[in-house]
Amino acid sequence: QVQLVESGGGLVQAGGSLRLSCAASELTFSSYHMGWFRQTPGKEREFVAAISWNGIIIDYADSVKGRFTISRDNAKNTVYLQMNSLKPEDTAVYHCTAGRRYRTWDYWGQGTQVTVSS
Repeated sequence: QVQLVESGGGLVQAGGSLRLSCAASELTFSSYHMGWFRQTPGKEREFVAAISWNGIIIDYADSVKGRFTISRDNAKNTVYLQMNSLKPEDTAVYHCTAGRRYRTWDYWGQGTQVTVSS
């Protein structure tokens, strides 16, 4: 059974940084494109960032461009999201996702909470 397990969330002050990790198991990680989404109560899940299987294609939501960086380590079956200059509006549950087609998602993690205080 495919598992995506996020970690690295927490409470941080505005302007601070966090690094999220997502460890994948039971899938051929290097064959999957990976992404990060976030969700707050009462709102739809929002795209944050995506990275192709080989790391060549990367996309970001406009709201995080220049502040967040997505990366992956295929040897460790892990995708990362480095978040800098965090703002209170970045507060959300962050979910990792995997897909065989770029930006078409097949699997989702349970999420990790990120809270940014002002």
